Amino acid sequence: MQQIPVASLVIGIASSPAERRQLARLLGGSDAFLIVSTVDQAREFLGVIETPPLPAPPVTGVLAEGAPSPPPPPPELTVDSDRRVLRWRDQEIDLTRLEHDVLLCLVHVPGQIWTYERLHLEVWGNRHLGRGSDMHSVVRRVRGKLARLNAAATIHSVRGVGFRLVPV
Repeated sequence: MQQIPVASLVIGIASSPAERRQLARLLGGSDAFLIVSTVDQAREFLGVIETPPLPAPPVTGVLAEGAPSPPPPPPELTVDSDRRVLRWRDQEIDLTRLEHDVLLCLVHVPGQIWTYERLHLEVWGNRHLGRGSDMHSVVRRVRGKLARLNAAATIHSVRGVGFRLVPV
């Protein structure tokens, strides 16, 4: 059986003209390459839909409303921002600032995928992702706290993209 050669496409992101020229020299041996200035341009090219920015959270500090689709977590799951606690039915568990901020993002629109970049910008206040171990560590701790409360929701990883809150 004869193998059909598969062409590869390399997408490079470089913000300045000098960086784009250098990237073009480096990628010159590729079958095909595309150089864009921003991640958003790459996503647009690939047809990846980026979610719109969230509106400011309500002043009350408690978020639990969900969109009709995808299904929201149970209404008994709330984040109390004033006291920085996660509440499931009649149980509560304390949250660190980072755990609170990550969970607040995810609870705001349950089922919506939050990209690593967007979460990092909302919670840490910058676009630096590094290896992402800081974010994964916080998510792991929040998952543990949801499990300790026996909450009917958890955080799912969307490989290579981000996280979302889903009912279990």
